[in-house]
Amino acid sequence: MISLDQALAQARANAREKLEDHFGAALFAYYGDIRPEYLQFFRRCLESVQTAHGDDQRRLALVLNTPGGHVETVERMVGMIRHFYDEVFFIVPNMAMSAGTIFCMSGDKIFMDYSSALGPIDPQVQSREGNWVPALGYLDKFEEILQKSRENTITSVEYAIAQSQDMALLRRYEQARDLSVSLLKEWLVQYKFKSWQRHSSNGELVTPREKEERAHQIAAQLGDNKVWHSHGRMIGIEVLQDKLKLAIDDYSDNVQLRKDINQYHDLVADYVSQKQWSIFIDGKGI
Repeated sequence: MISLDQALAQARANAREKLEDHFGAALFAYYGDIRPEYLQFFRRCLESVQTAHGDDQRRLALVLNTPGGHVETVERMVGMIRHFYDEVFFIVPNMAMSAGTIFCMSGDKIFMDYSSALGPIDPQVQSREGNWVPALGYLDKFEEILQKSRENTITSVEYAIAQSQDMALLRRYEQARDLSVSLLKEWLVQYKFKSWQRHSSNGELVTPREKEERAHQIAAQLGDNKVWHSHGRMIGIEVLQDKLKLAIDDYSDNVQLRKDINQYHDLVADYVSQKQWSIFIDGKGI
């Protein structure tokens, strides 16, 4: 008699196989925060999936569900993935926030439906107390205090807050912000815009400069707290397509594919919730 865990593992494997057949890819699922302490586990799982599928499989379908995390960790993960795979599809059945959004921009395609969401690229960094905090919130507030100082309208409380700030820590926050924007722009041009050859409006060829300008616009919008107002703001597919002009593969109307993706996602999400795990990676061979 098989155990409940074995039965759930078999159900996930069956659901995973359907998606692998549809996308013609090895499937790799990442559920949880993105943290540097998970990199070794990530590498082992990635190598297991690559070994199970063999060297001939050069396309990866990555199911991503994350509240975000450490942008430098995303950079290392992308480097590892691209060592094995020439083409990467990101599938977002629920959400890929903050660093997860930057992660998605390293893909050749992003698949979402009406219920999926990305988020502002506000990097999370460690405070002096060791807590993970959104960097832009600190930088925006400090800039607000500086502006009041320039206008000579600063209060004594705000002056005390400004004096207590660690300049080295604020610089670290600035570097994290700049790295987030830099990586997003680089990956959009290198991967996401790779197949963008002609303008849909007039059929003219897209120049490298135009790709860079579009990437800069998307990065600027996703990194603007004044637009989104909240680190946890969920940005749906319509806003991504209409406002940011970001090409998303929308599977909302593909009933069978949406059913297959949601079946797999629900199996994984429910299992992770039941186990109360902070990180879960799934794929053939793991």
